[in-house]
Amino acid sequence: MNTLASNAKPTSILYLDGVSVSFDGFRALNSLSFVIEPGELRAIIGPNGAGKTTMMDIITGKTRPDSGEVFFKGVIDLTQKDEAEIAQLGIGRKFQKPTVFESHTVWDNLELALNRKRGVFSTLFYRLTAEDKARIEEILSTVRLMNRKDDFAANLSHGQKQWLEIGMLLAQEPELLLVDEPVAGMTDAETAETAILLKEIAKTRSVVVVEHDMGFIRDLGVKVTCLAEGSVLAEGSIDFVSADQKVIENYLGR
Repeated sequence: MNTLASNAKPTSILYLDGVSVSFDGFRALNSLSFVIEPGELRAIIGPNGAGKTTMMDIITGKTRPDSGEVFFKGVIDLTQKDEAEIAQLGIGRKFQKPTVFESHTVWDNLELALNRKRGVFSTLFYRLTAEDKARIEEILSTVRLMNRKDDFAANLSHGQKQWLEIGMLLAQEPELLLVDEPVAGMTDAETAETAILLKEIAKTRSVVVVEHDMGFIRDLGVKVTCLAEGSVLAEGSIDFVSADQKVIENYLGR
């Protein structure tokens, strides 16, 4: 049974309908359905075990669903693609723990990310064009690291490493960015800055943020989807979702 209007599919950037998957008898996703629009910033919340990570695994091709539809840009069936193909289509994923090249400078990290599309052989002989340099500078400005560009990534704060990794994803020009708990371990100032940063990024692409920090979600000021037991429990503004009795019982009351 289709739970979403199929007319939402052609205009959406991401379309999940009736997605279910089980691991060893445990149903991680249970007929999960939601739609992300082009240029939308969406926050996903929910208790541990709600299916947030499995959802991202399915979108990025790490896990195949048992049933349901997963479409990118209305026409690309993500269930038929592998992880590498999905990354090349323009879906970027930032995991919770930042993975940057600590013994390289901030600039070099971004240059390596920019080159990732070119393949190893061509990268060895590649010289940055003026356009590439301008793009790296633009990303440095976006992720608040222009004044740290010559510093080794190892010397950045935890929050700055998170920003650098977001920058490395931006270098690959994704149309959809999935960001997992970006503000975990950040200072209050970095957390507030990250909300501004993600809102800026979402002006030119779609961003899905999975996060536990409710203050940060409030700062984002966007539509919130609350998952529980593998399906959507409630969806709407943070105030609407926070006032939902089922959300209070399942998540906020814990």
